[in-house]
Amino acid sequence: MNRPVGIVVPAYRPDPERLGGYLHALAERLDPAVIRVELDAPQSELRERLGELPDCVEIATAAARRGKGTAITAGFEALADDVAVLAFADADGSTPAASFASVVDAVVSGDADLATGSRRHPNADVASHQTFARRRLGDGFAWLARRFLDEQLYDYQCGAKALTVEAWRGIRTHLYEPGFAWDIELVAVAGALDCRIAEIPVRWEDRPGSTVSTVGTTLRLARALLTSRHRARLIREDRVHELLDARSGNEPSLVDRLAAMETSDAVEAD
Repeated sequence: MNRPVGIVVPAYRPDPERLGGYLHALAERLDPAVIRVELDAPQSELRERLGELPDCVEIATAAARRGKGTAITAGFEALADDVAVLAFADADGSTPAASFASVVDAVVSGDADLATGSRRHPNADVASHQTFARRRLGDGFAWLARRFLDEQLYDYQCGAKALTVEAWRGIRTHLYEPGFAWDIELVAVAGALDCRIAEIPVRWEDRPGSTVSTVGTTLRLARALLTSRHRARLIREDRVHELLDARSGNEPSLVDRLAAMETSDAVEAD
């Protein structure tokens, strides 16, 4: 089945050697139509340090840190008209290219509308673990998410996911989370829209030097569980959540915010 794939790699302060090597590995293993690096707050001379990159790689930069969710959304929006399958992989390469390919293949083959990699699946191959504290927090969050969300997964936040463009077009206007909670919302909304979701065990090689604040991120993720559940129930036309939503303000979605930013940039350019 010939379904062109577009891969987005969100990056903030990446290790140049690691990122460059990972881009080569992704290009060789998956042969995608395009790999788009969404680079927030680029460091000086980073492009030169990446060295020669595969022809399919393009780099988009943003002057400030936007957050993982915003970066992936921007990348997906840029690629959606030119590919059939969208995917993203974290820039640290914690999911090796061969393992990431198994996530993408689940969508390319037509077996799933959304495939999410899983480090906590019983069949996952964890080559190196996170720190004890981060692992325990992650395990606790996954346990909590299974009780809040309708989608029963082992792992909601592995940085390896793929979905069809058709699924993305249905999901895109329901996403609001700009940061690491974006994964949770993606899964919750996809489930509410009756997308076929597949959880794919992956090989995981934890990388040190994360830019994520453990305590701060955990608190934001806990809040995101509540809002993601709420938004999923709204899609399912849950009467209680419709009443709750009627009392809240109208927050713009990520795609609306991105469109507003593009309009503002165009006005300033004039």
